[in-house]
Amino acid sequence: MSDTPTTASSPKGGERLLNWGAWIIAFAVLGFAIYLGWQAQSRSKSSPSAALAAVKEATPQEPSDQNIVAVLPEFHQAGDVEAILPEASLHTNIPTRPRYEVITHTVETGDSVFGIAQAYGIKPETVLWGNYDVLNDNPDQLSLGMQLKIPPVDGVLYEWKEGDSIQGVSESFEADKDEILSWPGNEIDLTDPEIDPGTFVMLPGGHREFRQWLIPTIPRGAAGVSNSVLGAGACPGGYEGAFGTGAFIWPAYNHYLSGNDYWSGHLAIDIAAGEGSPIYAADSGVVVFAGPAVGGYGNMVMIDHGNGYQTLYAHLSSVNTGCGRSVLQGQTIAYSGNTGNSTGPHLHFEVRYLGGFVNPWFVLPAP
Repeated sequence: MSDTPTTASSPKGGERLLNWGAWIIAFAVLGFAIYLGWQAQSRSKSSPSAALAAVKEATPQEPSDQNIVAVLPEFHQAGDVEAILPEASLHTNIPTRPRYEVITHTVETGDSVFGIAQAYGIKPETVLWGNYDVLNDNPDQLSLGMQLKIPPVDGVLYEWKEGDSIQGVSESFEADKDEILSWPGNEIDLTDPEIDPGTFVMLPGGHREFRQWLIPTIPRGAAGVSNSVLGAGACPGGYEGAFGTGAFIWPAYNHYLSGNDYWSGHLAIDIAAGEGSPIYAADSGVVVFAGPAVGGYGNMVMIDHGNGYQTLYAHLSSVNTGCGRSVLQGQTIAYSGNTGNSTGPHLHFEVRYLGGFVNPWFVLPAP
């Protein structure tokens, strides 16, 4: 009897089975990857905020260059079409263009020559020089509703007169002839630089002397002043009384400005003081002016301190003292108001020494 041989698996058959298994696993992994990708795409389409969050997370929050502003895009979807629209930057720098034309400003409550000049980026002198016809170089002539010409740059806005010449005008106001001719706002034909009388011409950098409108310093001695010239509050003088300490205090409760600062056309400071608030003597002395004054001051008080100093308080609603009276430092001498040429309640405060003007900031305590 012969033995039946046993059949065994060959090595080649085992390798084929391993290859098939590897291919099956590879296809399964590929299919799973395709499925994950499809899911991620579906979530992105259905939720733009998720994509936006991813973009925000990846976008630097602080730009490395201060001139570059990072703006996150916003995703919008319309049907199957997606669009990325940029948002407007809040830090866009808008270039400023130089102004060449003269503009008109209507004076409102609280306006001052100093404040108007600051608002338009020019010097207060330029405002006065351009409006001599209504202000006569006196910043206290400002009144509500007044129309002011605002020049585009510092200098003199000059009304051309019959017989004027470029050379003569430039020398009179110490301005540069070539700058007058080339200033775009003047619109001068360089081939025939003739200017018609009545034309307003800008003289960039030009200047002239001011005509000062002031109440003269009145001493406590016999002054011989005229009430008809200075106002009904002027005192005849010939007084003896209190002397100053030489150190000053603020004449109002507030220690900040509301109007004009001290400058060449306004030899005083305008201190914020509401209607009817008390005004104090900045130092001890004798009253040499008490009542109405000319020149736009309204109701006014002047004190001679007996040491070379005088102080002046103007635009008062009422006066609480009289000629020849001695007052002590800190004593209430008047109440703030809006009398004279004023666009709102405040205290016009002057300091004088030996007849000359002193910047009050130099003698008042630090606010």
